[in-house]
Amino acid sequence: MARKNKKSFMTPKASRRKARKRLSTTTGRVKKEFTYRGYTMEELSQMELWPSEGSDNSIIELLPSRARRSIGRGMSVENEHFLDRVRRNSSTTVRTHRRDMPILPEFVGRRIAIHNGQFFIELDVKPEMIGHYLGEFALSRKNVAHSGPGVGATRSSKHVALK
Repeated sequence: MARKNKKSFMTPKASRRKARKRLSTTTGRVKKEFTYRGYTMEELSQMELWPSEGSDNSIIELLPSRARRSIGRGMSVENEHFLDRVRRNSSTTVRTHRRDMPILPEFVGRRIAIHNGQFFIELDVKPEMIGHYLGEFALSRKNVAHSGPGVGATRSSKHVALK
């Protein structure tokens, strides 16, 4: 007795799986070049910190308002000293307590250790950090982790919700 050929039916789930498999064989994602407010890292590194007479572009004009105002009012002596140390030491880690210093494009690729009040936290400065402050990457407070109720707790306060 000859068998009749059945048409193969593919379920929706199987067809999605097959489509995913077909897509996974394509080449990987192409990494997009980083730009900060429309400028590449090469263009940012060629810009001056302060606006000069001949050029309109400066790094300060690209920074967020809080960083722009703090630098525009004039950096403190300590921040100027830190900026000089970063410029001088290109290979070593620069340790600092200056949490209020905005991250500039010339810091990218450098290693900076920021004090959080207890110890220094080392970080590699990445282009995405430009415009943020150093203190944002060295948290000074710990998350509170509460334990169970204490010895003198009342009956009602000993109840802990399941959620």
